[in-house]
Amino acid sequence: MQWETVIGLEIHAQLATKTKIFSGSDTTFGAEPNTQASLIDLAMPGTLPVLNQEAVRMACMFGLAVDAEIAERNIFARKNYFYPDLPKGYQTSQMDDPIVGKGHMDITLDDGTVKRIGITRAHLEEDAGKSLHEDFNGMTGIDLNRAGTPLLEIVSEPDIRSAKEAVAYVRAIHALVRYLGICDGNMAEGSLRCDCNVSIRPKGQTEFGTRTEIKNVNSFRFIERAINTEIQRQIEILEDGGSITQETRLYDPAKNETRSMRSKEEANDYRYFPCPDLLPVVIERDFLTELKTQLPELPQEKRQRFQAEFGLSEYDAHVLAASREMADYFEQTQQVCGDAKLAANWVMGELSSLLNKDNLEIAESPVSAAQLGGMLRRILDNTISGKIAKTVLEAMAAGEGDADQVIEKRGLKQVTDSGAIDALIDEMLAANADQVEQYRSADENRRGKMFGFFVGQAMRASKGKANPQQVNELLKKKLED
Repeated sequence: MQWETVIGLEIHAQLATKTKIFSGSDTTFGAEPNTQASLIDLAMPGTLPVLNQEAVRMACMFGLAVDAEIAERNIFARKNYFYPDLPKGYQTSQMDDPIVGKGHMDITLDDGTVKRIGITRAHLEEDAGKSLHEDFNGMTGIDLNRAGTPLLEIVSEPDIRSAKEAVAYVRAIHALVRYLGICDGNMAEGSLRCDCNVSIRPKGQTEFGTRTEIKNVNSFRFIERAINTEIQRQIEILEDGGSITQETRLYDPAKNETRSMRSKEEANDYRYFPCPDLLPVVIERDFLTELKTQLPELPQEKRQRFQAEFGLSEYDAHVLAASREMADYFEQTQQVCGDAKLAANWVMGELSSLLNKDNLEIAESPVSAAQLGGMLRRILDNTISGKIAKTVLEAMAAGEGDADQVIEKRGLKQVTDSGAIDALIDEMLAANADQVEQYRSADENRRGKMFGFFVGQAMRASKGKANPQQVNELLKKKLED
């Protein structure tokens, strides 16, 4: 039987506010356990929450960016459940009246096609604390630093049909929230994590199958692996005559398997009711009008501009606009060197390779955009060749200064004196007289293969400093004479 996968995602983005959603407690990552939990976060008797306006602004920014409906009046509710790391015994969230309603996100698939994924809603809520199971002699420790941290939960429609589509959607959301500056997107620190709702059904069937939820997956690679693993598990169960249990599951990357965590709760299990401590939030139209003027250039707009303004290919524009940091780095580089295509090639190629080797993000690059642009200028004015430039890049990354300093210090300036190159080639041809005779007596096809040998010998004799274009032109002339 052929099966169709149906996937819906719930992405939790930690908003980049300085303080928590209902208190003035700090949200900085990595603090000592329980040093950033105030009496309000702990719901001590007599305390009252005060809504963080910056969290509301960030949620509205997201809504505008995904062309969503933004509720003029939204309400906070209490979601009741009991976990050791939930000090209040409830989570303040939004249920019936979320701040952001229906919107959409367009994703680009591997074959270049664009698919629109619906966004059901995005609502504000507070995070819970964290249970720690290590180094406590078999007991569980509770860290409440995260309790009260502002989250925006982004819920997709069940429009996703494969694990690769799911990853493309999460990447698109990840890029968007970073462009907007509302979330740092650091998945390793839990700033952005994903719940994956997965079901399968016979191909052609319109009714949804029973879904399972894979909780808190925190990397693009694990999202793809977890979904594919769960799809295969469900197929095997159904093809063996069994049935799928609606439940919450955890993904174990070490064993590449999902395992049952608890039965899946429905909304009524949480006994939602309006929070009596918080007034309804009214979003004024003038506020949204002002926010629209503050929206940055978004990824899709940037891709289109890169193609139109710089003549880049669709692929190059897509790669460079994948993150705001990458896009900014590229633009600064091309402004310095004046050649967009050359800048794009080096940012996506040699620089990215250098960063990947040291597991660095582009924001952590040891070579600044100004330094890279300055080096590319030296390629354009024939001071150095592209091959020598790789050596210069490595030297700049090692802290030896800018391109001009490295070129001067290491004596890497390209030889462009035609007289010097001419003499060098004469000497090389004299040393390879037999190969010259073989070349001149060979047919065109054989000559083409042999020509590379002479170019290599000439470049080796010059220690890579001769201008390759001049070497090619002079060699061709001398060999044909």
